Amino acid sequence: MKKTILSVCMCCLSAVAMAQPAGGFGGFQAPQVKLETSQEWKDVNYAGDDQAYHTCDIYLPKQEKASYPVVIHIYGSAWFSNSSKGMADLGTIVKSLLDAGFAVVCPNHRSSMDAKWPAQIHDIRAVIRFVRGEAKKYKFDTKFIATSGFSSGGHLASTAATTSGTKQTKVGTVDIDLEGNVGNYLNESSAVNAACDWSGPIDLTAMDCGESMKMGENSPEDVLLNSKLAKEPDKYLSLSANTYVDKNDPPIIIFHGEKDNVVPCCQGKAFYETLKAAGVKTEATFVPEGSHGGPAMYVDENLQKMVNFLKALL
Repeated sequence: MKKTILSVCMCCLSAVAMAQPAGGFGGFQAPQVKLETSQEWKDVNYAGDDQAYHTCDIYLPKQEKASYPVVIHIYGSAWFSNSSKGMADLGTIVKSLLDAGFAVVCPNHRSSMDAKWPAQIHDIRAVIRFVRGEAKKYKFDTKFIATSGFSSGGHLASTAATTSGTKQTKVGTVDIDLEGNVGNYLNESSAVNAACDWSGPIDLTAMDCGESMKMGENSPEDVLLNSKLAKEPDKYLSLSANTYVDKNDPPIIIFHGEKDNVVPCCQGKAFYETLKAAGVKTEATFVPEGSHGGPAMYVDENLQKMVNFLKALL
């Protein structure tokens, strides 16, 4: 398994990643997932440009209503893929959210080959603003917008939550613009009401906190930042969701496998403790037999925990 994942990683390092594979960084997937929906829109451009990496797929629940609370679910790819929205845990997380009555938006975003950090969070912020700006057309209930994601998608979902309401800040020596100017709805808020973190890397200064995959000379975060931790540690802090945690953050639920050999489980555990210490509403499930996106992570019990957590916030 490690060799398979490492091969995927090395291929991604050498060229712009195309659609993510089943398993590995992209999570456990069943091929050709057919979702039960009332309406779907594919390849909707949320940025108002002609770039495929700025498109999203939109799914509305089978039960028709005037409007739906929204979850933006982000694929995992170690930030290497710019076109994997079609495999964003559709048969697991997305299906469960739809069945529970949430509209789901699955966006593409720029890869680490297209642009360096913080371009990726700028894209996700643009998706959130798009949801508000196009609410009437797509039946979005903007009183509740959450982010969710697996692996690097979990990182982006969590960072969108911990930086919610913060447009610009300074991390050590790094001045970071967290909002960006992507899209046509710059006057809309990019704040979110909750986040779901599935196996996300959270503290990019401590990816060796437990047993994890050895990435060779360049880790995914090195590529994303075009740097090295020893050289520019503040850049890695600016990439880390936990850097921005404070008491005003929205609720965050965490799922991580204790046998995850790509993103070590100590990442999720440390995030949980940081959130608790700050007084942020949080829950965490650490799956004893869970790997990185393996089927043990997506059992009905965990999917229902996610749904219950979000529904309790409505």
